Amino acid sequence: MAQAVEEWYKQMPIITRSYLTAAVITTVGCSLDIISPYNLYLNPTLVVKQYQYWRLVTNFLYFRKMDLDFMFHMFFLARYCKLLEENSFRGKTADFLYMLLFGASVLTGIVLIGGMIPYLSASFAKIIFLSNSLTFMMVYVWSKQNPYIHMSFLGLFTFTAAYLPWVLLGFSILVGASAWVDLLGMIAGHAYYFLAEVYPRMTNRHPLKTPSFLTALFADEPVVVARPENVRFAPAPFDEIHQD
Repeated sequence: MAQAVEEWYKQMPIITRSYLTAAVITTVGCSLDIISPYNLYLNPTLVVKQYQYWRLVTNFLYFRKMDLDFMFHMFFLARYCKLLEENSFRGKTADFLYMLLFGASVLTGIVLIGGMIPYLSASFAKIIFLSNSLTFMMVYVWSKQNPYIHMSFLGLFTFTAAYLPWVLLGFSILVGASAWVDLLGMIAGHAYYFLAEVYPRMTNRHPLKTPSFLTALFADEPVVVARPENVRFAPAPFDEIHQD
C-alpha cells in the first residue's frame, strides 16, 4: 500500500506535486501547532504596511483543519490539477504555472477590491484563505475544456462535466459551506478560460501569453522518435514507383 502511494506521488507532474506537498505540509503543520494560521492568512494591512508579502502566497496553501472537507479538497486538488497539467497543459508546464498565478492574482484582487465596497466589505473580510477558491478554479477550467465527459455524483445521478462546478456549488450550499468561496473560483476560472481560449479565437490576440522568464524556467522537452541504430532508409526501387 505504501509503495503504491509512493509510486502515485512520484508520477505526479511537477506543479501538481509541488502544490499538493506544500498544501499538506502547511495544513498538517497548523494542525500540530507548528505553524500558526495567523501568520498565513490574507491581511491587506499587514501586507502593505508591514511588508508581509508571504501572505499573498501562504493563504493559498492552508486548507483549514484536517477533516472531511480537507480530504474532499485534497482529492479535487490532486485530481483536477493533475488532469490539467498532464493533458491540456502537457509539455507546457510554464503555461500551467502561469494559469495558477493568474488565478491567484484575480482571486486576491477580487477580495481586496470587494473589501472596499460598502455593504459587501463584511462578507469579503471573512475570506482570509483562498486555497479552496483556487482549487475550484481548476475544476472549472477542466470542466470547460472537457464539457462532454459523463460523470456521476455519489452514484445518485449522472451529468456531463460542463455542469460539474454547479453541482459542487449546490453540494456546498447543502452542507452549509460558504458559496462565496466556490463562486470566486468560478469567476477566476471563467476569466482565465475566456482570455486564454475564447478571446483569442475571436480576435486572434493572446492577452495571457506566458512571460518569457517563466518559459525559461521550464524548457519543454522535445518529442524524440527513437529508431534502431545503423538503419538506413533507401529510396524505393524505380520499377516499384512506376508500377501500375
